[in-house]
Amino acid sequence: MQPLTLVIIAILCGTAMYFVASRRAVSLVEHRRSLSALPGHYGAYSLLWVLIPVLALLLLWSMFAGRAIDMQMRQSLQDAMVEQTAGNVSLALNEIRNVASGVAVSDDPKVVALADRLNQLQASSRRVMSGFALALILMGGGYSLWRVGPSFTARHSVERFVRLMLLLASSIAVLTTVGIVGSVLFEATRFFGEVPMTEFLFGGEWSPQTAIRVDQVGGSGTFGAVPLFAGTLLITAIAMLVATPVGLMTAIYLNEYAGEAFGAVAKPLLEVLAGIPTVVYGFFAALTVAPLLRDFGSAIGLTVASESALAAGLVMGIMIIPSISSLSDDALTAVPRTMKDGSLALGATRSETIKQVLLPAALPGIVGGVLLAVSRAIGETMIVVMAAGLSANLTVNPFEAVTTVTVQIVTLLVGDQEFDSAKTLAAFALGLLLFLVTLALNVIGLRVVRQYREQYE
Repeated sequence: MQPLTLVIIAILCGTAMYFVASRRAVSLVEHRRSLSALPGHYGAYSLLWVLIPVLALLLLWSMFAGRAIDMQMRQSLQDAMVEQTAGNVSLALNEIRNVASGVAVSDDPKVVALADRLNQLQASSRRVMSGFALALILMGGGYSLWRVGPSFTARHSVERFVRLMLLLASSIAVLTTVGIVGSVLFEATRFFGEVPMTEFLFGGEWSPQTAIRVDQVGGSGTFGAVPLFAGTLLITAIAMLVATPVGLMTAIYLNEYAGEAFGAVAKPLLEVLAGIPTVVYGFFAALTVAPLLRDFGSAIGLTVASESALAAGLVMGIMIIPSISSLSDDALTAVPRTMKDGSLALGATRSETIKQVLLPAALPGIVGGVLLAVSRAIGETMIVVMAAGLSANLTVNPFEAVTTVTVQIVTLLVGDQEFDSAKTLAAFALGLLLFLVTLALNVIGLRVVRQYREQYE
């Protein structure tokens, strides 16, 4: 049987055992109050004993059965092939998999025979797995029914399992972060083994084109990341200069001045901007904003490139306005009403109340929204690719073409790459440095939030 079929069978059997165990618990006592747990707890206990072992078996089987079959097939291939290089074995194994699955057809009788053997091994694996799964269903159901009784506190067992699942769920984010940082750090260490860290951090020229193979023509490669971070900070600064004041003033107007009817219409329309795909913003920047800036610059005597940091920054600022506006509005709404009423009662005007009471009290939430917007601006790729270009220019002129760290990471990892070359490993070094910069921004923001939160709470 297929794994999906076994999962469906396990779910059906577990559901049936839920009702059987619940009724059995009730039938063993005269009154439900005599049970040490609710009937549903006994049913859930039986359901878990039927379903969880089968799911665990399928997970382990999917992890190790395929590898065991591949090892057997590789051994058979090595016995049948004259040239036993790793590349030849891998190519032959891929061909056998395609023939076995019906994707390809081969005239080689050896390949056909090995494909038949692969199908037989897979079928045998499924039969063994199905037998173990059905046995686990029977044993789990029988054991759980045997445990059902008035003195058995099934609630504690079910709650322990729920706590374990919650612990595993909460650990996923932590383990994922550790895995990402570990993998990036490992590859970045390999890169710094080939390129000095001082050249990467302080070099002013970025040209990672290198020869991957001996027969290729390529440069020696220069990996100075300063132009990339300068371009990233330039575009981010332009975006924040657009988004921060507009988003904050929008939040103040919607929270303090706009009527309920206008706010009910304006806020959802503003949130629509957050749902527009970034590639659409990229088209808008490349086809509308960049030509307008170029033509306007020509009219007043300025030279504006067709792909410029200003065009990308303006459109990126428009994209992140909803993030700042929404979070700032929530922060202003969370300020206690008594603070505002007390300020107005003392004779302060509405504008003075906003400047001296509401904004300082809501500063932690506003800073959080701005930091979130900065993180999104730093990590944006499509708008920069389509509106700012790929040129790694070390400049602070917003009218020239620049590139960012994320764009270069994508560029370095596109196509067939050799992960033993400094060109490809440079993407991981850029990712690690970008992670450290973002972490530093978050730490600074948390310190600001804590300082003002203690002051106003």
